[in-house]
This record gives sequence, C-alpha cells and structure tokens, in this order.
Amino acid sequence: MTARSTRRTAAKTRIAAVGALAVAGTMLLTACGDQTKNNDSGSSEASTGASAGTASPADLLPADIKSKGVIRVGSDIAYPPVEFKDKSGKTAGIDPDLGAALGKVLGVEFKFENGTFDTLVTGLRAKRYDIAMSAMTDSKERQEGIDPETKKKVGEGVDFVDYFTAGVSIYTKKGDDQGIKTWADLCGKKIAVQRNTVSHDLAKDESKKCAGGKKIAIEAYDTDLEAQTRIRSGGADAGSSDFPVAAYAVKTSGGGKDFQIVGDQVEAAPYGIAIAKGNDKLTQAIKAAMDEIIKSGEYDKIIAKWGVEAGAVTEAKVNGGS
Repeated sequence: MTARSTRRTAAKTRIAAVGALAVAGTMLLTACGDQTKNNDSGSSEASTGASAGTASPADLLPADIKSKGVIRVGSDIAYPPVEFKDKSGKTAGIDPDLGAALGKVLGVEFKFENGTFDTLVTGLRAKRYDIAMSAMTDSKERQEGIDPETKKKVGEGVDFVDYFTAGVSIYTKKGDDQGIKTWADLCGKKIAVQRNTVSHDLAKDESKKCAGGKKIAIEAYDTDLEAQTRIRSGGADAGSSDFPVAAYAVKTSGGGKDFQIVGDQVEAAPYGIAIAKGNDKLTQAIKAAMDEIIKSGEYDKIIAKWGVEAGAVTEAKVNGGS
C-alpha cells in the first residue's frame, strides 16, 4: 500500500546514508497514512514507551481482546512485498508474517482486513480495526493528527509501535529514464503514485519548487499496483513508492523487464503499527511482543525471508518518528 505519508524535516540529513545502503544493494522500507489524539492522562505512558515490567506480553492485552482472541488489523493488502495477496489468494508479505509471529506470543490471531490506505486511521477511530499495520510511516504529524500540507489539526492522532525502517525511491520504465535521477528532474513530467503516501506528499512539495511553470503532473491512485499499471502503459513518466516495494516491482513485473529504479532513496523513517490514542495496554502489549520476537530471532528470520535486512531494528519503539 500503499503505502504511505509525510516526513519532510530530517530528509536532507538522511539522504547520504540511505543512498549508501542502496549502493550496497540492501533494502529499506517506508510508508504513510492518516491521523487520530486523546487527552486521557494514560496516553503519556504509551508515548514514552514505559516499561511493561515483568508481565508477559499476553498479560498486557486488554480484557476485551483477550476474550475475543483476535486483533483486527486494518491493512491495504496491495503493497507487495509488505502485504499482498499471493497466487492462491492468501494474504502474504512482511506484515502478515510479523503479525502471525506476534499473535503466537500474545495468544491471539492477527486478522488482516483489507481497506484503502487513506481510510485505515479513520477505521481505527470508528473501531473497525484494533490496529493498522500497512507499511505506515510514523511521523509527529500522524501522532498529533496534523495535516502535513495545511499544518492544521484534523484528528486525534495515533500512537505507533515502530518495527522497521525504510526510504522512498523513484522508478521508470526500463531503459527509458528520461533523464530522471532526482525529484527535481520530475518538473514538467508526469508521476503516478499511491494516494496519501510519502511519495504523493514529496511530489506535491517538489512541484511547488518547479520553475518556469513546469509543475509536476501528479496522478494519484488508490493502490500502488494501479500506479504501476499506469506507468507500464506509458501513461506516466515515473512512479514512486517505498524502496522495497519499488525494488519488488522492478524484480517481478514483466519478469524484471518493466521497470528500473533511478537515483537514490530519500527520507528514511520508521514503519509503525498504528493504535488509537488511549489504548495504552494494547500499545504496550504489542511493543512487548515485538521486542520478544526480536530477542528470540523470529523477527530476523522474517526480515531475511523477504530480503530487507537493512531495514531491521534491534528494538521496538513507541512514537519514535520525527
């Protein structure tokens, strides 16, 4: 999915390190979402990542989730290799594998439910989902419910349990990069992206900087796969998505003959599992479970399975995005 949204401030200082990882042939991840906030005094513990003490992760779960035995996961299941439907129609990818591992620790099932990326946080607010796990970038704006473009408060914000790190890439049709190496090179050209993602935000920001009226023509789609189809057909000059997603498309689409990545990754930032403000027990339970699978080595096995070791973390953090 999509993707998935905004983190502009520290981008320039991070580009060199991310680019070096790209040259080394490693894979990072990034992505985005929506918003939600709460004035409940209990939320301060979640935001600081307070210790769960000696309780097991399962002991930390809210009583209603324990009784149901299910954590409902909102996810845009069209974002390979993070989450997607395999040939048999089964939900597969990095997030579902991590969800299954977390479920074993917590003694519950992580049930992935499909939704468009830009509605996942709204689904948390409406209590359709218990969490959102969909390559969503943890940012201060999302934590605080701030619209990244207008800088106005639009929602309550959410808490995040961070579990991966990723960057954003540009890709074009193979053998036809049209001189595109950086975001500035997109001025006067057309880009296809998934709606409400970091890539979408970057394209809008870069277009404002374009000189001589040569703005970037931006086509935004519900899913990243739709954007890829547009580029493949020649309807757009370039596309952009999280690096592992772009790299997966380059490797698999048309047997590796459709796309190529151009330039370096930018804006490395954490993926986070989003949880509505005030659900501090659930936040701490998931953090504790993530730390447990990291410690046991199960996390590393899953990350290695999908070839994205460079984005691995050594501990889960609560609201670590900037």
